[in-house]
Amino acid sequence: MATISTHLRNFKEPTREQLTQLFFALPPDVPAGEHARGAGEQEKAKAGEQVERMEINAVLSLGVQGIEDSYAGKLHLLPPYLAFASLDRKSVRFTIPLCTIRRVERLNARAGIYALSLSLWHGMKIVVQLTSLRPTADLFCSLLRDALKAELQRGQMKVVKGFVKTCYSEVLVAESDEKDGAKPPEAPASEQESMYLGGLGLKFKFPGDPKKLREASKTKLWTTYLKMHGRNLTLLRYPQCTRLVQVGLPNRLRGEMWETLSGSLYLRFAYPGRYERILEENAGRTSTSTEEIEKDLHRSLPEYSAYQSEQGIGSLRRVLQAYSFKNPETGYCQAMNILAAAILIYMSEEQAFWLLEVICDRLLPGYYSPSMHGTLLDQRVFESLVQRCLPIIHDHFQQVDVQLSVASLPWFLSLFINSMPMVFAFRIIDCFFCMGPKVLFQVGLAILKINGEQLLQIQDDGGFLNLMRDYFTRLGESAHPNSTDPRARAITRFQELLLVSFREFAVITDDTILSERRKYRSEIVHSIETFSKRSSVRNLKSLGRFTKEQAGFIYDALFKAVCVEPPPAVSLPPPSLLTTKDGQEERPETRIGLRTFRVFLSEIATWARDEKIVSNGFQQRVDREVADHEMIDRLFFFWDTSIRGTLSFQDLVSGLDGVMFNDLMENIEWFFNLHDKNKDGYLTKDEVLTLSESLLFIFRFEVGDAYLGAVSRFMSNAFEYGDALLPRPEGANPEDPPPHIESNQPYMNLATFRMVVLADEILESFFETDFSSTFRLEPVPLMDLPSSNNGILGGLWQNIATDDNRKLLYKVSDEIGRTIGKHQVYHRPAIGKYTALEEPKARESLIMPTMRRSASKTSLTATDSSASLSSATLATSAPSTLSVEKQASTDVSSVEYSPMPTMFQAAAQAAAYMERTPFAIDDAKDIEDSEEEDLDVEDDGVMDEVDAFLEAHDSGLTEAEREIAKALINAEPVNG
Repeated sequence: MATISTHLRNFKEPTREQLTQLFFALPPDVPAGEHARGAGEQEKAKAGEQVERMEINAVLSLGVQGIEDSYAGKLHLLPPYLAFASLDRKSVRFTIPLCTIRRVERLNARAGIYALSLSLWHGMKIVVQLTSLRPTADLFCSLLRDALKAELQRGQMKVVKGFVKTCYSEVLVAESDEKDGAKPPEAPASEQESMYLGGLGLKFKFPGDPKKLREASKTKLWTTYLKMHGRNLTLLRYPQCTRLVQVGLPNRLRGEMWETLSGSLYLRFAYPGRYERILEENAGRTSTSTEEIEKDLHRSLPEYSAYQSEQGIGSLRRVLQAYSFKNPETGYCQAMNILAAAILIYMSEEQAFWLLEVICDRLLPGYYSPSMHGTLLDQRVFESLVQRCLPIIHDHFQQVDVQLSVASLPWFLSLFINSMPMVFAFRIIDCFFCMGPKVLFQVGLAILKINGEQLLQIQDDGGFLNLMRDYFTRLGESAHPNSTDPRARAITRFQELLLVSFREFAVITDDTILSERRKYRSEIVHSIETFSKRSSVRNLKSLGRFTKEQAGFIYDALFKAVCVEPPPAVSLPPPSLLTTKDGQEERPETRIGLRTFRVFLSEIATWARDEKIVSNGFQQRVDREVADHEMIDRLFFFWDTSIRGTLSFQDLVSGLDGVMFNDLMENIEWFFNLHDKNKDGYLTKDEVLTLSESLLFIFRFEVGDAYLGAVSRFMSNAFEYGDALLPRPEGANPEDPPPHIESNQPYMNLATFRMVVLADEILESFFETDFSSTFRLEPVPLMDLPSSNNGILGGLWQNIATDDNRKLLYKVSDEIGRTIGKHQVYHRPAIGKYTALEEPKARESLIMPTMRRSASKTSLTATDSSASLSSATLATSAPSTLSVEKQASTDVSSVEYSPMPTMFQAAAQAAAYMERTPFAIDDAKDIEDSEEEDLDVEDDGVMDEVDAFLEAHDSGLTEAEREIAKALINAEPVNG
């Protein structure tokens, strides 16, 4: 059975701090010194973590007149980072480690103006005008000073120099400075060039024709931008940055820009050597994930020459394995191989590892999880957006029963890599890392809009896929080949796609996506949980005597128990202890511990819970508490046949199968075996006492003294018959007292125990029918796990209050009920056979076998096999044995196990869609030594359109505020 995951149900909307952290692409909140080896370094790291966070209103300006406009926004101190975002949150922003700040000066400005000048690692100066009140500005400066001191103590300032040498942008700017006659402040370009990281493309060439991709022009434009606006750790993202990303990144710079824009650069900076250590610590380890990785290695972009060599395959294997070892819950999922293979063309293994971490955990959460819940949710969101923005196409798809996800699911899963030529897919990925996941939705909508007329002619899924395949094949062709305007003829279909995406679907924002995800999350969670339930029941090795519907009810109870009392996270033992005979790790499955088992059993057995019916004059409710008794613990270990200290779904089904269908003799034998601790076929005196305590526990809430008297007589008879059957020396007087026997010595066998039970009518009836009837299987609605309440205030309060507040209300109402004399509590009995105080009649002799209504399984002959309980008999003639809610005149298999939902069908068939069509345009060519004469890329059709993007970004400043910002650029530092 696969794992039972409840994290989807426990999803919580991110807090304001978490949203800020996501926006600035910061690493998760883990100790900054986790990778520190010495105790002293860890103490320094902890000291740095104690610095408070703070945000303040500010105006940002570059320290060079006329380079960029000034922008109003918020400056965030998020140790060990400093971040800024403009008011519109898209015009300008930066995230820089505090260790890259070399100098902080307060500027001498006019009265009432509080400004700071920050000198960064790359020689760039930025001016920050703090526009909040003076006490707030002073506090911010004080916290900034403390944070910088903490970074200095941690020694992070010294780390920057070695780290930036791994970035190609340093080589790019250094070479440009050498050509201009200016010497770079750091190491020579020759030294840096030997250290910068790069992908497989450096050896196996990059996809596409460099001349057609205008590599030289793009490189020159980016070199100019990086000189003025910082690079890698100190990059400032102005509108010009987004504009250049939309035009396309140069091949050699692409990998570094991806990690900078996505924030994976900060993870690589924070955890140096982590990737190599993961591989070293798990060397030689095999698991289910590594097995799946091996299957997919040679199916990952096989048309690219690097993945026809051991070097490329080895790099891909190491990156995927390292991720699966670091994130065992996710492990390896479909399409991750395509993603990793693509980014390894432009990035080193370490860079690709951290970028994969950011993609899977932050940018596209849930896309590459076992349940694919993120992909399924976004497919539902995409369908909703198509219905809103392209209603005619949506209605046509509904009419001809075409599933949109048949084509769109691979788009999202592989970031279009498997759908279109790589040279175009990488352009979309450039925008994805720069602008966020909304790009996938915008491009998807644009594809449908551009092909709208042809889409209205298709009649089935096959026609839809063929149309899309043909469109992607011709993305490099002219979008308007018959136009008389040469500029229109020069616009390719791909340029047209980007124009439509970012112009006509700019209304699709990050907030739009988040809002739609909230709207459909519960629907997707319910679908996934239902599908998981069907899969778990279908994968059971044995159903025993249960039907699939009944096994589904057991799964419901287990799922609720896991929700209420999640199993503790178990630390994995060494790999050698996890592997089986064939050398592979066992497949993961959900196994519950004792605490979760108690909750599960309380859903199944009436005696395993305390149900109190409370009436206080205002409401009547049922309070259910999980019982805690030694018998429940004993049952847990009794069902743990593999002796692992945990129970799986199969263990629970097999265990219940061994008790719920028993007759009289089988129940007596089962109860005996449950208390026979050492399994020697005998009960000791202590075990007889324990067994009687178990009976008292089951009978604790029964009305009257009937069951209490039965247990009393059982103990008396047990010791009487037990003593009488003890072996005596030859010639001993029968009237002499029985020989002494220790309490832990074998005392009573099964035959004697059966005789004692059958000597009492109450106990005989209990073992024949009453005990089995205490096990009740009832469906638990997955969408509504908390129990509902009745009464005047119950329904309303459930909608507006939390569980803690509800308990407080119950306590208050109960106190008022006690005051007015209307508070009553009634314990619901586990059996409920006796409703009045009746005195039982003691049996004087054993009941004759012919008077029994059933026989044990061992006494049945072959001709009596028809007397055994079948599931059909269980549901009709013996409702007291198993309480099950049935669907009237409905076939179980056709209802509970109906075909998968259409979206899940698409997910299940995603493997077929992941087969990528080779495109000739992806063939790699050498980069020519001579640069292009025309270094202006304005003839790229996208540039005209993104110029409008620049004009749309307002700095949020008045003319007077602009003048103040300009004056601060030339202001002198305050002395002292």
